[in-house]
Parts: sequence; C-alpha cells; structure tokens
Amino acid sequence: MFDMFETAVALVTGGASGLGRATAERFAKAGARVVLCDLKSSNGEEVSKELGSNTVFVPVDVTSEADVTHALKVAKDKFGRLDVVVNCAGIVVASKTYNFDEKSPHKLEDFARVLTVNTVGTFNVIRLAAGLMGENQPNADGQRGVIVNTASLAAYEGQIGRVAYAASKGAIVSMTLPIARDLGPHGIRIMTIAPGLFDTPILQSLPDEARAFLAKSVPFPQRLGNPDEFAQLVESIVNNPLLNGETIRLDGALRMMP
Repeated sequence: MFDMFETAVALVTGGASGLGRATAERFAKAGARVVLCDLKSSNGEEVSKELGSNTVFVPVDVTSEADVTHALKVAKDKFGRLDVVVNCAGIVVASKTYNFDEKSPHKLEDFARVLTVNTVGTFNVIRLAAGLMGENQPNADGQRGVIVNTASLAAYEGQIGRVAYAASKGAIVSMTLPIARDLGPHGIRIMTIAPGLFDTPILQSLPDEARAFLAKSVPFPQRLGNPDEFAQLVESIVNNPLLNGETIRLDGALRMMP
C-alpha cells in the first residue's frame, strides 16, 4: 500500500512544542519533509535542527496573512509542493463570563484574542494553503491534499472559565464539514481531532498531584495522552482516503465535568 505520510510535504503550525512538535517529529522520522511553523519567540529553530535537514523552521503568526503566505512560499521553493497541513497553533485564557466576587465581566479583548488565534488563525492557514495544494497533480482518487485541524473536548464539554476556548474550538468543529464540501471537488480532504488530556507543556507545568488527579479522570487508559498518539492519528488520517469532513475525539472516553 502506498504510504502518503512517508513522502508528504507537510506544514505544521504550533510545531515547536506539544502536539505540533510530536506531529512534526513523526513526519520527519518517516522521511517526509516538514515546514515547521511557530512564533518567532518559540524554540522552533532548535526543534527544526533536531529533526534534520528535511525540516525547515519558518516563524509564523497564524493570524497574519503575510506570515502564512511566506511559509507557503518556503514550502513551494524548498520542497516543490504542499501535501498536508496540520493546524496545532492555539492559546487558552481562563476567565468566567462574569466574576461576581470581583464584579467584573470577561474581558472582551481576551475573548476576541482566543477566537482570533484559534479559529481565525486556523481558517487563515486553511484558506491560503488550499490554493497551493490545488496545484498538485491528483492521485488515483483525485486527491491533492489533506488538512488536519486541532479542536478539543472543550468544543463539546467546555469547563467553567473556558468559555472563549470552548467557543473557539467549537467553531473549528463546526467549520470542518463545510470546508470539506468546499474543497472536496478540488481533491482536498479535511479532518479535525478533538484531543482530551494530553501530556503537553501546559499540563506538565501543573503539580504532580494535579496531574495524577487529571489522569485518573480518564476512563481508559487511565493516564494522560502521549503527544505521539495524537501524531499517530494524524498519520492514520493522512493515509485513509475515506476520512473527510469529520471530527474524531481522542480522549480515552473522557467526558469533562464542569
């Protein structure tokens, strides 16, 4: 069976850490070529060097049309094409809709910033990358490219103080099907992954007791997810041509409590 993952040219946002880094690593180890995108302030350059000569780091703010356009140009100039996009860039803000103790509402600029980075940034990458993917010669199925987005269980079960994050991830879930319908006639598939609790830098910063408590909340396996398990699902999506227009929960049957 032909393994597209091993031969792909992939662009990964949020690629300097967490789920994005694990995905970039999995592509690179398979022999694919990777455009690793993250903020200029990240350690993306160091990560790129660790992954080898077939990986190049491009500083990108996903909300910037100029930054994303430049990253796509690098993909085209250095590797000649773009087959896969994996959107992992995102931020989170903790704030209740209204704090009755402090008598203060959720800051509107914080809500807007989370939606701008997580939702608008994801769409910005998709809308621009689709044009470059569309230049590829189609395979036997007519496929020219694959896009994988990152949502969250918060899209379905948002917790207290996570209204902005839940809204941003819910929007990513909701736009997956219409984008699949938009791009399908041109041979481009799109899928979304909704991860549960993963052992990423955010959770690694918590005390051991808190991490253990969170791990026990997962029905099975009763542990935090390994970022490479996210990357493994990305690989499966890339190589399975019938996966399109859907969101897959990757959560060990976890259902988040308030």
